[in-house]
Amino acid sequence: MGVLTGRTALVTGASRGIGRGIAERLGRDGARIAVHYGVNHAAAKETVAAIEAAGGSAFAVGAELGSPGAARDLWEKFDAQADGVDILVNNAGIGTSSSFEDIEESEFDRLFTVNAKSPFFLAQLAAPRLRDGGRIINISSGAARTTMLPELMPYAMTKGALDVLTQYLAKVLGPRGITANTVAPGIVDTDVNAPWLRASDEAWSGAAALSVLGKVGTPAEIADVVAFLASPDGRWVTGQWVDATGGSLL
Repeated sequence: MGVLTGRTALVTGASRGIGRGIAERLGRDGARIAVHYGVNHAAAKETVAAIEAAGGSAFAVGAELGSPGAARDLWEKFDAQADGVDILVNNAGIGTSSSFEDIEESEFDRLFTVNAKSPFFLAQLAAPRLRDGGRIINISSGAARTTMLPELMPYAMTKGALDVLTQYLAKVLGPRGITANTVAPGIVDTDVNAPWLRASDEAWSGAAALSVLGKVGTPAEIADVVAFLASPDGRWVTGQWVDATGGSLL
């Protein structure tokens, strides 16, 4: 019996990377996991299979969060397989290689749609489904506050909006015992980061040097922080921005 036995969690962007790490960890802790994916159904099925192989329960739900009405579509698909939710993890997000100097308005709009607008409406639609004492955990980024790299400005702005959403959700949903918190990873070893992170020894060592611990983070390490906030032990923590960058030096 895990600490989350009997609870249901929706983890967005759970087909790979940090989202998959979170889904697998919450599954090991006993929660039934709704594994959200955007387009890669096969990868979502792999996450479901990994959770089930470890003795957990999971199902996949697909919705492209950059599309109009996607949040409502996701919840309708969720409702077809579960009755209520206890934990919402807004992890799905996109990045950009465009900087302040060259980003186009259309790309800027898509960044905000996926990274800030979608979590807002997922939370709004989650509220009537969330059982009292539930959890909302938003996955932000150290780029919004600590790792102030100029090339990340447009992306960081979207995560700053997500951080503000967290504080308001804590206030609005607090009377029901629902907590809302932000977890902000630094550089994490995922398939998204792999092309540049593993391009050379210098790239890896440079990324590791951004943490006072001298290493690159892993999805499992971020998942451990989320698991605490999702657990009964996290009941007295709300409205917080949790730095999970490994102690960024910037």
